[in-house]
Amino acid sequence: MKKKIIAAFAASAVLLTAGCGNNTPATTTAAPAETTTAKAAETTTTAEQTEETEEDVVEDPDDEQEHKNIKGLYMQVNGSDGNMTISRAPKKTTPMGDEDTWTVFIYLCGTDLESGQYSATGDIAQMAQAQSNENVKFVIQTGGTAQWYENIIDASKGDRYIIQDNDLVKVDEQPLRDMGDPDTLVNFLEWGVQEYPAEKMGLVFWDHGGGSITGACFDELNNDNSLSLSEINTALSQVYENMTDKFEFIGFDCCLMGTAETANILATYGRYFYGSQETEPGTGWDYTAIGNFLAENTSADGAALGKVLADSFYDECAAGGEENGATFTIIDLEKFDDFTVAFNSYAKELYDAAAADNLAGIVRGVNSAENFGGNNKSEGYTNMVDIGGIVKNCSDYADGSAAIEALDNCIAYKKNGRDHKNASGLSIYYPLEVGGSEELKTFSGICISPYYLSLVDMVATGYTGNGYDNQVFFTEDGEWQCEDCSSSEYDDSYFDHVGEGGSTESQLIKFETEPAQFEDGTFGFKLTEDSLNYAAEVNAALYYVIDDDQAIEIGETYDIYADWEEGIFLDNFNGKWLSLPDGQTLATYIVGIEDDCAVYTSPILLNGKETNLRIRVDADGKTAIDGAWDGINDNGIPAKEIKKLKTGDVIVPLYYLDTDDDEMFDGDEYNFTEGDSIIYDFLPEGEYEYSFDIQDVYGDFYFTDYTNFGVENGEVVFYTE
Repeated sequence: MKKKIIAAFAASAVLLTAGCGNNTPATTTAAPAETTTAKAAETTTTAEQTEETEEDVVEDPDDEQEHKNIKGLYMQVNGSDGNMTISRAPKKTTPMGDEDTWTVFIYLCGTDLESGQYSATGDIAQMAQAQSNENVKFVIQTGGTAQWYENIIDASKGDRYIIQDNDLVKVDEQPLRDMGDPDTLVNFLEWGVQEYPAEKMGLVFWDHGGGSITGACFDELNNDNSLSLSEINTALSQVYENMTDKFEFIGFDCCLMGTAETANILATYGRYFYGSQETEPGTGWDYTAIGNFLAENTSADGAALGKVLADSFYDECAAGGEENGATFTIIDLEKFDDFTVAFNSYAKELYDAAAADNLAGIVRGVNSAENFGGNNKSEGYTNMVDIGGIVKNCSDYADGSAAIEALDNCIAYKKNGRDHKNASGLSIYYPLEVGGSEELKTFSGICISPYYLSLVDMVATGYTGNGYDNQVFFTEDGEWQCEDCSSSEYDDSYFDHVGEGGSTESQLIKFETEPAQFEDGTFGFKLTEDSLNYAAEVNAALYYVIDDDQAIEIGETYDIYADWEEGIFLDNFNGKWLSLPDGQTLATYIVGIEDDCAVYTSPILLNGKETNLRIRVDADGKTAIDGAWDGINDNGIPAKEIKKLKTGDVIVPLYYLDTDDDEMFDGDEYNFTEGDSIIYDFLPEGEYEYSFDIQDVYGDFYFTDYTNFGVENGEVVFYTE
C-alpha cells in the first residue's frame, strides 16, 4: 500500500466543502527561444525582454512549415560534423502570481493504487496534514480509478480539489475523462494556471509509470491507457503558450520515469525535474514533508524543495525497510541541453566504433550497466538502463568524459539506496529484450540522439550479413531533425522490419572447442574468433530432472569463468542454490549484482496469485527476503510495491518447463512464518542438467546441449557419457 490510510480520512483535519479560486495571473510577452549548440552556447534571456525579434530567435520550434519538429523542441544534427543544435520554445521568466506563493498541481490518476489500496487517498491526507500557509496550495485533478476511499471523491466524475490550510475543498465539477488522454491534462492545467497562478508552480504526475516507452498515468477505466512522453509534450506545449513563466518543477510520483528522454521533453517547460530511475517503493512521496517545507520556506526554489523531497522520500522508504532499492534525482533542466549535446557527440563516436566491428564490446558494456524495473525472464522487461553506466562502461570505444561531466553538472541532487549506489541519476532506453516494432517506433520519436538511435536500431535489426546502414535517419545532406512521433505526418514504417520482437536462436555462435568436460573436471567451451566478435553475454541455466522426458528450470547463474580475450568459458558453479526452509529448491533469476550483495527473483504463487519473491544474498551468503513483487504486466505497467510477507502466507514455488516457457510446474505449499529465512546451501541429491546460455549482440540466444551433474561431498561433479 502506498500510504497507510488516516482513520476516517483524518476527518477532523480534512473538510469536504465547495468553493473556487479567483486569482488573476500576471502577464508578459515571451522572451526569445533558447538555443544550445555543440559548444553549449545558450541565448541569454531576462524578464525585462518584452518582445521577440527575428534576430533573437535562431529557430522557431513552433514553425512546422520547414520541419516536423517535436512540439516546443527542435533538435538538429549538422551533416558536416555531426554536432547537435537544440532550440526550444521561448523561455519565459515572468512569475504568474504574487511573490512567495506556491501552487503544486497534482494529476492524480488513481488506478488500482486507489481502488485496491486507497493509496491516492492516503497522499491527499498527507497533503492536508501539512502546516497551514495561505500562500501554499495543492490543486488536484481526480480520475482514473473505479473506487475512492469511502466515496469521499466521486469515481464517476473528474472533479477538482484544492488543499489549503488543512482543508480539502472541491472547486470544480467536471465529467469523468480518460486520464491517459492528453486533452484531459491540457484541460486541467489551462484551468489550473488561470485560477491558481503562483510565483512558483509545480506539476506532479501521480500513478504507475513504465519508463520512456510506456509513459505514466494508466487509466484503469480506459484499458490502462497512459500518457506517453510525446503526449505529455503535446499537452504541455499547448498549456505553455498561455503561461508567462515555466513550471518551477515537473515531477513523477511514479515508477521508472527518471529518464533522459523524459528530462529532454520537460526541459522546455520546467526548471527542475524530479524522478526515480527505479520502481518507487510503496510509500511514494512524502507530501506532508513537501507541504511543511513550503509553508516555512515560501521563497524556496525547485532545487531546495527537490532536496527535501528526495531525502523525505528515502526516509519513507527506510521506514518501510525498502531503502535499498530507492533512487531519486533532481535535474536542473536549465543545464540539461549541455548534456544532450555532449551525449550526442559521444554517441556518434560510439556508433562509429560499433560500425567498425566493435559492437560486441559495446553491447557487453551496456549489458553490464545497471538497469531498472526487473529486466529478467520472471518479472518482465522495462529496458531502462543507466545512461551514465553506459557511457563509463563503453569508454574503451568512445571518449565519454565530456558527457559524464555534463551529466554530473545537471544533477542538482540525488539519493540512491544500497542496490543502486552507483546509479548516475538518469536512465535511457536500450533493448535488453527487443520489444518489437511498436517499441522502436515510440523510441524513435523521443530519442535524444540519432547516433544512439542508430546503435539501438543496429541491435534490434539483427544480423543481416551485409552490414548496417543508418542513413534512413538522415537527409541526403547528412542532417537529422527530430520529429514528433505523435504527428500524423510522422512516417515510422521503417521500423516494421523489427516485427513483433522477441529472441530467436542465434546462428552466430560457433565453437572452436565444443562444450565438454575438461581435464580439471570443469565444464566449458571455446568460441571461434569470429563468434567471439558476436557474443555479448554468457551465463548458465540449471535444470532439475523430473523424469526421462521432462526437466524443470531452476534458474540462471553468472558464476562463470570468462576469458573474453581468448573466448574460453568454464563453469565456476559451487553447487549452492536458494531454497525454502522446507528444502524446496527455488527457481531464481538475477535482478542485480552489487559489490557486496546480489538480488534474485523467484516465480511463486503467493496465496494463490502469481508473483515473484525478491531475495537478497550478501557476500558472506547471508540471505534476506525483500518481499513479493508482481513485475510488469501485459500493458507495460510495473507493480508499485514490494509486498512484505506475513505469517500465514502460503508460498508455492513455480518452475518453467525446459520444453515450454509458457507452462509452469507447481511445487508444494509452504506456510510462511515471520522470521523465516531462505536457505542458501548445496542442492539436494538428485539429477541435474547444466547448459551454457550464450547471448549474441542482437539479443538472440544459443543454448548448448545439456550435460548432467550432481553435487557430491560439497563439490559439483559433471558426469561424462
